Amino acid sequence: MTLALVGLLAVSVAWGSSFPLTKSVLERMSAMNFLALRYSMAAILMLVLFWPAVRRLGRTTLWRGTALGAVYALGQIVQNVGLERTPASVSAFVTGMYVVLTPLCAAVLLKSKIGPRVWIGALLAAAGLAAIALNGLSIGVGEGLTLLSALIYALHIIGLGTWSTAKNALGLAVVQIAVIALVVTVVAVIVEPSGVTLPTTGFDWTAIIYMAVIPGAAAMIVQSWAQAYLAPSRAAIIMSTEPVWAAGLSIAFLGEPLTWRILLGGGLMLAAMLIVETGPRRTEDAPRPEELPKWGA
Repeated sequence: MTLALVGLLAVSVAWGSSFPLTKSVLERMSAMNFLALRYSMAAILMLVLFWPAVRRLGRTTLWRGTALGAVYALGQIVQNVGLERTPASVSAFVTGMYVVLTPLCAAVLLKSKIGPRVWIGALLAAAGLAAIALNGLSIGVGEGLTLLSALIYALHIIGLGTWSTAKNALGLAVVQIAVIALVVTVVAVIVEPSGVTLPTTGFDWTAIIYMAVIPGAAAMIVQSWAQAYLAPSRAAIIMSTEPVWAAGLSIAFLGEPLTWRILLGGGLMLAAMLIVETGPRRTEDAPRPEELPKWGA
């Protein structure tokens, strides 16, 4: 149990670290070139290591994985285009709105009941977003795009929660990463005048490889393993610390200012995430280790 908690916390730190690294790389590469390289590397790694898990999937699950991958790819494109136009610390907190948007979208799409905690969380998150992103009476383009990506991620979470099972989780993850790589590469070829271009500095190569392997492939594996031993509510609370790690690392390594807006807005949004995620949950046990998919042949 303790090792699972540490593992999931490491995943949150890894995801948080991707914000300042991505922001730095996007100063020299376009968002689409970056995404194409990152997810192509991650897809090749995952397919090589876990191809047997994909072969065990049925046709319906393959189509569902394809749909989920396409939705997630759209979220990544919108988020990274937004990140080009807003500080990494702000982007991280706005992206974290998916924690609040997910139950709201589920209420609309799945007719789920919205409890008082969700409404309180939504109001706090809206206030936090206003504190961080409002410029007069309008929201900046970067913040608006990032909020749209949070909505897309919420839809992805709902779909994944509906279609994923303990036995197909790994294969479904590999299919999604492969589809993400395909979608962002095709878009990069279409929108980039010179096609997909390679990084020109050692730092950029190192950053992209790190984000493909650690916050990408490895984080997905660790998350799949850790959540076999943790209840979903406990796992979500740990993962909701991602924006805090991202903001701290962005301020420390990119020199982004620690303003009163970030402190107030980030605090409100983090409080909203925790309020929503610590509410009453279904009491089903997490899947037992023997129910998880086999990662080997």
